[in-house]
Order: sequence, then C-alpha cells, then structure tokens
Amino acid sequence: MERAMGALLRREEKSTEDKFLDLMRDPFAANVDQDAIIIAIGTSLAITTAIFLVFCLLRPFNAIVYAPRLRHGEGKNRPPAMDKGIFAWWKPVFKTNEDQYVDIMGMDATIFLRVARMCRNMFATLAVAGCAIIIPVNVIGSKKFMPEAPKIAIILMTPRDLFGEILWAFVAVGYLFTFIVCAFLWWTYRGVHRLRRKYMESPEYVNSLYSRTLMITDVPRNLRTDQGIVEITDSLRTTPEVPRASVGRNVKDIPNLIEQHEQAVMELESVLAKYLRNPNKLPATRPLCKPSKKDPEYTNKEEKIDAISYLTARIERLEAQIKEARETVDKRDAMMYGFASYETIESAHAVAYTGKNKHPHGTTIRLAPRPKDIIWKNLALDAKTRRWRRFINNMWITLLTVLYFIPNILIAVFLAKLNNLANFWPAFAIELNKNPKFWAFVQGILAPALTSLFFYFLPIIFRRLSVKAGDYSKTSRERHVIHQLYSFFVINNLLIFSLFAAGFQFISAVVVAARQEGAQNWVQIIKDQHPFTTIMLALCNISPFWVTWLVQRNLGAAIDLAQVVNLGWGSFSRKFMNPTPRELIKRTAPPPFDYASYYNYFLFYSTVALCFAALQPITLIVTALYFAIDASMKKYLLLYVFCTKNESGGLYWRVVFNRFLIGTFVSNVIIALLVGARGSSRWTMLASLLPIPLFLIAFKFYCKRTFDDSLRYYTKGDIPKGTEAPPPIDKESRRRDRVAVRFGHPALFQKLTVPMVHEKSKHLLAELYRGRLDGDVGSTAGYSDIYMKRMSKENPGKAAAAAPTAPFEFVSENNMDFENFKNRPDFNEDASGDGSLYGGTTISRPDTPGSVMGSERGRPRSESRDSERTFTTQDEGVTYPPGYHHTPSNLREFSPSPVTTPYQVDAQANLLSEAAPMGSVRPAGQQQYGQPQQQYSQPQQQQQQYAAWNPGQERGDYFAR
Repeated sequence: MERAMGALLRREEKSTEDKFLDLMRDPFAANVDQDAIIIAIGTSLAITTAIFLVFCLLRPFNAIVYAPRLRHGEGKNRPPAMDKGIFAWWKPVFKTNEDQYVDIMGMDATIFLRVARMCRNMFATLAVAGCAIIIPVNVIGSKKFMPEAPKIAIILMTPRDLFGEILWAFVAVGYLFTFIVCAFLWWTYRGVHRLRRKYMESPEYVNSLYSRTLMITDVPRNLRTDQGIVEITDSLRTTPEVPRASVGRNVKDIPNLIEQHEQAVMELESVLAKYLRNPNKLPATRPLCKPSKKDPEYTNKEEKIDAISYLTARIERLEAQIKEARETVDKRDAMMYGFASYETIESAHAVAYTGKNKHPHGTTIRLAPRPKDIIWKNLALDAKTRRWRRFINNMWITLLTVLYFIPNILIAVFLAKLNNLANFWPAFAIELNKNPKFWAFVQGILAPALTSLFFYFLPIIFRRLSVKAGDYSKTSRERHVIHQLYSFFVINNLLIFSLFAAGFQFISAVVVAARQEGAQNWVQIIKDQHPFTTIMLALCNISPFWVTWLVQRNLGAAIDLAQVVNLGWGSFSRKFMNPTPRELIKRTAPPPFDYASYYNYFLFYSTVALCFAALQPITLIVTALYFAIDASMKKYLLLYVFCTKNESGGLYWRVVFNRFLIGTFVSNVIIALLVGARGSSRWTMLASLLPIPLFLIAFKFYCKRTFDDSLRYYTKGDIPKGTEAPPPIDKESRRRDRVAVRFGHPALFQKLTVPMVHEKSKHLLAELYRGRLDGDVGSTAGYSDIYMKRMSKENPGKAAAAAPTAPFEFVSENNMDFENFKNRPDFNEDASGDGSLYGGTTISRPDTPGSVMGSERGRPRSESRDSERTFTTQDEGVTYPPGYHHTPSNLREFSPSPVTTPYQVDAQANLLSEAAPMGSVRPAGQQQYGQPQQQYSQPQQQQQQYAAWNPGQERGDYFAR
C-alpha cells in the first residue's frame, strides 16, 4: 500500500514538473486566438479615441495642465495663441512650421519632432512596400506548402510554412528595407545639419558666452593657474587671440553643505505646511522628527525631537558653515580643470577642433557646455578614476541587464496569466475560482503595473550610474542613458522575451537527447535539433503578441496627451495632502520633457517593427499608425506643455541615428535566420545578405565624415566660402563676460534657499520660530561678497525695522503661480533652467555683483511680483539701493597671511583707487561697479606679458577677468 501511494505521489510530482516544463517551452500561449487579437486592437483604438475626446473637452478649462507654456511664454518664445474651442488647438499646432520651432521650443524639441516625423514617413513607406511584397508571398506560399494547415489569417501572413527558393523574396526585402531606412536617415541627417547650422549662426548662440568658451580637463599640476590655461590653448598655435581664462577652485565641502541646507529647508517647509494647515486650529502637539544622520550635533539619531526647533537651528548652523567655508576659498588651491573664453566664436571652435585629438600637455579640450549643464563634481576626477568608474558602471549595467530576464519571464508566465500560477499553488486556485472577476482585474493590472514601475525607476538608476561613471554634463549623461535603456530593452524585452521559449525548448531537447543510450557527440545532437528552425518558429508564433503590444502603445500616447497623471495627482494632492507653497508653485510650471525615455521608446518600437517586418508585416502598419498619432500629439505637448530642462542644441541626433542602424542590422539578422532555416540554397542566400552590414558600416562613416564636424563646430579653422559673417559681438555683452563667475562653481555664488510659508500663517511664526529674528534675508542668502540690509518702504534711505518674524518668504494664495517666480533660479531650474523660454536669457549668474540680471527682452528678476529684492536693472550697469555695503571678494588670489608682503602693501594702498561712486555707470570697457576688484600690483613680468597680448587696454580689466 505504501509503495502504491509513493508511486502515485511520484507520478503527481512528475506531472507537476511536466506542467512546468511545458509552460517554459511555450510560456506565451502558442495557440493563437485571432478573435482575441482583433478585440484587443479594437479596444485599444476605442479607448485611445475616448481619451483623445476627453482631452479636447478638458483642455479649454485647464490651462495650468494643458497649456502652461502659453501662460508663461513671452516674446518669440511664446507658442501660438489658442481660443476656447474644443478643436481650437488643431490649427495652431499644424500651421506652425519647423523654422518657428527653434525659437518657441528650442533645438532639442525641434530635432525630436523631426525624428517623430521621420519615423512616421519611414514606416508608412515600409508598410506599403512590405505588405505589397511579403503578405502575398507568405499567404500564397503557405497555402501551397501546407494546404492542410489551419487557415488562420494572422499565421498565414507569416513565413512559418515557407520552404525553398521562394525565400529569395526575403533577401530582396532585406535590401529594400535597408535602403529605405538609410534614405530616410540620410534625408533627416541633412535636415538636422541645416537646423544645427542655422542655430549656431543665430545671434543668441554667437553672443552667448558658453559658445565661445572651452573647457579644459586633466590639467597637470604645474599649469593649474589662469596663465597655465592660456599656455595650454596657445600651444595649439591655432589663433593669435588670447582667451580670458579661469582655473577651477577647490570648493571643499561647500556643495555637500548646500545640499544638506536645501534638504533641511524642504523638510521645514513640509513640517510647517502640515502643522499650519489650519492656522486657526493648530494640532495639540508640535511635530517631531529624528535628527539628520549627517548632523554631528546629535549622537542619538533615533531620538525624536521637536521638528520646527531642530530644523530652524540646523538651517542656521549650515548657513554659518557655508559662509565660513566660502571665506576660505582662494585661487592657490586650484583644480584640474579650467575654462578659456575667446572674443569670437570662430577662434573658440577652431581651437576646440584642432585640439580634440591632440591632448596638449595631457589635457582634453572640448567646447564648454552651458554652466547649468555641467556636473561639477565630476570635473575634478582624473583620467584613471574615470576609466575605473566607467568599467564598474558597465559591469553594473551588464549585471542588471542579464539578471532582469528572471523576473521578466516570471512576470510574463505567472502574473500575466494567473491560471499558470494556480496550477502550482492549490490554495490560490481555490481563491481564483471563488472570485474570478476580481482576479481577472488583478491580472490585467498587476503585471503591467510592476513592469511600468520598474521602467519608471530604470532611467533614474541609469542616470545615477552615469553620474558615478564621471559624465561631465547632464546632456552627455542623457545620451548615455538613451544608449543604456535601448540596450536593456532590446536584450530583455525583445530578444530574451521572444526567444526564451525557443531557447528553453532547444536546450531541453538537447539534454534529453544527450541522456539517451548511445547518444552521439554534442555537435551532431545540436544539428539534429535544427536550431535555426526552432528560433524561426518561435519568432513567428510570438509575432501576434508584438502586433497587439504595438497597438497598445497608441493608448500610451493618448494618456500622455491627456496628462492623466498630472491632472489626477494635482487634484488629489491638493485635497488630501499638505503640499508646501513651493510645491504648489512648481506644479503650475511646465514639466521637463524626458528625452531619454521618449527617444528610447521611439527606438525600441522601431526596432521591434523592423525585426518583425519580414515575419509579420502587420507590425509595420501598426507602427506607422502609432507614429502618425504620436507625432501630432508630441507636437502639441512640446509646444504647449513640456519644456527642455537642459538644452543640448540638438546633439541627441547622433545617438538616435546609430540606434536605427543597429535596429536595421538586427532585422537583417532575423532574415538571415529565416533563409538559413528554410532556404533551399541557404549558404548562397546567406552570402548574398553579407553586403548589407558592410553597407551599413560604410553609410555610418559617410554620414560621420560628411556631417558630424560641421554639426559640432562652427568652423574648423577656415570659414567656409559663401558663409555670412556672424554678427559682431555686442560690446555690452562682452563687457559682462566674467568667466570666473559664469563658469565658477555654483557653490561659490548660489543663493541659499529661504523657507517658503503661506501668508495666512505669518502671524504664528514669531511664536513658533526661536532662531534669528532680524528678518535679514539678504545676509543669510549666502553670498561670499555681499551684505545687504532690507530697506524701509515707508522711509526711503532708511533701514527697515527688525521684522517680528523669522527670515521666511511669505506667499499669498493668489501668488502661488509659476508666472510670479519664473525668473528666479530656484524655480526655473527644472523649467528651462535659465528662464530663456519665458522671455529672457540669463546673461550672467543671478544676483552676482558686476553682472546684469535678466535681459533686454525679458522682465528682470526684480520685477517678479512676489519678490522684494532691491536690485534694479537698467540699460547699463546695476544700481544698488542705499544701505548696500560692498566688501572685498573672498575669492582671493592668495590666502590670508600674517606676514606683510610688498604685494599686500600695494594692495592695501590701491584697494579703492578706481572705485566708482555708488550707483554710477562706468563707461564701456571699464570695470562695472559691484564686481569684486582685483587691483593689486602684479609682478612686472605678468604686466609685460599682458601688454604684449592686449596693447592699449587697461591692466585692471585683465586681472578682473
């Protein structure tokens, strides 16, 4: 009896194992339900249409969500106006041409839309060509070779049942598709080149400081001075022009302190927003928190203390530490990077082009990114550290890509079809039978939710890894993220997902054959299993899945247009949470556009369509439909909703171009698998496909040689014939050039954040706050060389009385709008960075002495309606109010020393020798009042060198650079 029971249990156990193995061999349901596919396509299109109609109805009444850029744009950066009609957005979106895009949206958005249009036209052409050739060949051939096979239309359109010479048609299709893709890529490359050249010749680009500035890294220790940077650029012998140079300074722990200060301010704002939600009825107990783990004042990090008192005291301590640290910064402790700015853009680009592969004195010379685009902490990394970090970064990405296929397969097998899970979990099978509708709902939500959640965090993970690897700029980081995301998606979500069943079935068959008695050698066993045929059949069987998957992407495009997440989250958080005034203001700002994720989606969808074009030509029709819809929707979103956080000037194109070539190559590999599995003269067919990858490589190098240098550099040393001369540099703009300030580490100049509180709680802060009560916001703001007292509005020229509240910034309910804060750096950092899309280009660092805030085209920062700043901008110079006190800059050429040197004696004697009266405007070419002066007596040798370089100019201007 026991033996019989044991045998029965073993049979049941074996049966479970067999079920599992069968499931792994065909985890995606090999039986194709054609009606289910049609229903899925119809449902997706219906929901997409419904969401689109909801957007048309909601748009006129929700300008904050659906047209934030129209609310905040000014001048030529303002999108075309729209009225309140349901379809009123159609005409301005489709009547705006590409030449207007650059001014309204920027270069990156313009190139993105051109890529979307390229994909739309490319796949429309491929769909016509592919369906006209492949569908007749597949249908006629399948009926001829397998007349008894089930007549399922979606399977008849695949080459699953084809054999022999008819497969030459697929070789021809491989060449045809390759030429079509390359033709569209070449045409788009020409268009991008035209846009990029027009962008580089625009007055805004030519007159900008960063376009005329070089970034030099890996500077040897003996050349880490301003003069050393000049020697490095002069060693290239490219231009007689001498640049204005600035070597990087060691900012020590200031960035970390500023980050901690920012975090403490955000925490205090959050605590106050919850505690003061109803000022007339405060909670019975004050809020508590745990001390920061980085706070050395508290040893017990787990003890809860009063949050308001602790955070206000911590903010005050951090401000004092930052101020003290800034006072110790000097030029002697220089870093291994620096910047050199030229008078003309031709000189700067000629030097950059000449030195791109020469590495003079072991350095690397490249065009400088925008100051806000730089990842400053990575500039101090040496070449050896960067190489090691890149290696570690690649190891982590490879490990993540390889290991993710395990949860990917488990999600696809068990969560996407809960019946499979019930076969191995009896208790769950009972529950599934009790509530089939509920678990059907969970099945439809759980797998996509987990996958979407992972893909939401995946770009964040890759961004952090790229920063750790040593990327110099945020835009270069984004280009690397596109590359990493594309590799991850293609390997896991296309190749492994599509070929897992075939691979598992092939390996299990080989193992079973090898275990049999009298088994042959491994090579013969593998040949007997026909690996090419197994892979080809698996791809044909799974092709209907990718048809439905691509159709569902239209639903994602419609959800993007409807801004469902922003609309729902904004309403929910306002009603059920306690957002701070800063959070409420930022929610009315245009959200940044995630180029890395959207480009990756475009590239991945295109690769899927190209790979399955020969196996299931319907994918081309579905992909063309997706791009036709999404190109229009993204045009509206980029015109009226999204902004570019970090403008690269259209440099994402090369990454996109290379990925399209990879997708085309993979599609031809699949055609090679097909003809290798079923072709009658397989080796001849495979040999005939060999020129395609060689053609792709040649095409890549042709485009690189023809376009890339002129895409990147304004000139390669000689201005091309027929090119119009650039407009001359505006003298006023040149006078404002302060390379050491504009390309100085932001930790030296960044204004510290002031906590924001709702105005309705103003009367309570005097009781809650136990810190500084003088209300001197300016002095706590954290400049190294500015002290500013608040002036009385009632008595001009008199200092204001001490405020009864702490140094908070109060915002009324009516002013909680990005429109009132769009010119402030702490708010427009995420919404176009320098505020250039809102009517003004920041010429210099905001609130930096010796700079002009705002621009002639836009409202200066002092005119923000919420602001109580006392700076005012005029046509020339800066006027400071009474009560302004200027002290010598703490960015010293030399550290303080108790020994008095002739250098210091002369400095003391001439410290105010050229100081201008307060509020005056100096003539052009002389130093502007408010700029930290460096009028010390210089060694005679340096004076002679400067006189030789720049005859006829004042010595003071040179050393103020």
